[in-house]
Amino acid sequence: MTDQLAERGIAAADLAVLVADWLSRLEVERGATDATLVAYRRDMDRFVGWLASELRRPASLADVSGLDMRAFRRFMAARRREGLDSRSLARTMSALRGFYRFLEKEEIAATRAIFSVAMPKVPRGVPKPLTRDKAAALVEDTMETRLDWIAARDMAVLLLLYGSGLRISEALGLRTRDAPTPARDMLVIDGKGGKQRLVPVLPVTVEAIARYRRLCPYPLSPETPLFLGAKGGPLSPRIIQLAMARARDTLGLPETATPHALRHSFATHLLSAGADLRQIQELLGHASLSTTQIYTEVDRERLLRVYDAAHPRGGT
Repeated sequence: MTDQLAERGIAAADLAVLVADWLSRLEVERGATDATLVAYRRDMDRFVGWLASELRRPASLADVSGLDMRAFRRFMAARRREGLDSRSLARTMSALRGFYRFLEKEEIAATRAIFSVAMPKVPRGVPKPLTRDKAAALVEDTMETRLDWIAARDMAVLLLLYGSGLRISEALGLRTRDAPTPARDMLVIDGKGGKQRLVPVLPVTVEAIARYRRLCPYPLSPETPLFLGAKGGPLSPRIIQLAMARARDTLGLPETATPHALRHSFATHLLSAGADLRQIQELLGHASLSTTQIYTEVDRERLLRVYDAAHPRGGT
């Protein structure tokens, strides 16, 4: 392998360059998020660092290309001993597989051993949506301070999360030119992986956004972010997370009441009202129906609780 790499002019120092090239491809061609890129780079750094400690010298591309199944298993065991949970280990495996696919596609190396290592089993968590009453109380509490532009802004964002099922990054990524109006009550959202979808916007959300725009003290030109922070810059997701934390204290909401829980609530409440699972998949922008099907588990749990409470022999 080393001779083959040398013939192609690939030196040991090029390993870092190839990792950077792979991550760049993920960003440009696959639309990988910043968070994914940071996590994958950290995983690759850990992997290369572990291999260097095994070899007692810097790892080269030839070393990476010559690993067998046992080596990958040793690496995963080492990461497990460092305290990584199954979800993080699964992400690490995804990163490694992605890098090796890249090497194979570019005809730099063809190492299939990584694909013979089983992926860690990740426990399937069930989303924890808010009840309809709690979700309504959250919006009503925010609406009480209509003359405060910050409160108007926060309410508009929260309504987009609950009323349209947006991710917080999608809501805060909107430009002023994207803002819905009574005549245009739909949003075109660029979701994960560059997947585009059309999302309806409720009249109450359109009104909330219009009210925020009237009260906002900063100019909102078509290309500026729609939602601004207190100093006029782009609004940080952390600010909306803090707004939810304050609402938890005020309204006695559970710790699971986060901005993303509003997206879960959107999907669960639609399903409970009889919406088709495929329709919900499209609205959420899920690439696979299996991702959306987890909401049937939430609804099933709710139905079982209702059954236990209502049936004469329930709970016995």
